[in-house]
Amino acid sequence: MMPLIEVRGLHFHYDDGTAALNGVDFQLLPGETVVLLGANGSGKTTFVLHLNGLLLGQGEIEVCGMRMSKQNLPQIRHKIGLVFQDSETQLFMPTVLEDVAFGPLNGGMSPEQARQRAHAALEVTGMLEAARKAPYHLSAGEKKRVAIAGILAMQPEILILDEPTTYLDPPGQSSLIQLLRSLPQAKILVTHDAGFAEALAQRACFFERGMITGTGTVRELVQRFGWDRTGVKIAQ
Repeated sequence: MMPLIEVRGLHFHYDDGTAALNGVDFQLLPGETVVLLGANGSGKTTFVLHLNGLLLGQGEIEVCGMRMSKQNLPQIRHKIGLVFQDSETQLFMPTVLEDVAFGPLNGGMSPEQARQRAHAALEVTGMLEAARKAPYHLSAGEKKRVAIAGILAMQPEILILDEPTTYLDPPGQSSLIQLLRSLPQAKILVTHDAGFAEALAQRACFFERGMITGTGTVRELVQRFGWDRTGVKIAQ
């Protein structure tokens, strides 16, 4: 089975010389959900920002058979949908419908086509009734769903979610789990919440010092690296 994402020997240094990634190898297969675990500063978010070209390091990245390059970047960004940790960074239009339609409209669709895409995505995420609301009137869980709808409207093959449970209460987390389970796209989740990860992911990768130092199930890695279910390091 051909990987949707293949990364080989990825290195990255910030402008101040800090080494953020130190030779990462990674694969994502069709239909797979993979969670990235590890402490703050271990390289997880830096890694996923490379997957749609927001950061450019040294190494090889292929997405859906396309090598990461400036020439291929527009097509790659259509394949990968990135949902940021803070949903409000993705919600900036006067209404929910306009927010979700923004991507398709900006991609060249007619206003009617963009509205149809937005309606379909809002229906999938259970947010169609909020279409005429202002995003800032929504709860944290509703904002997360609208942010995901905005990505789904672009019909990506891969979803990447960075700390998706931030600001969500337990009912909001449970609702998000059900939504993500229902979506057919392959997914990469960056999270500290091992319980959330275990509910969704077939495989986990543990980041330390800019490297993947362990791969297995979520439970295996939590036990191996001494983390509790909220991602807090247990003294050993």
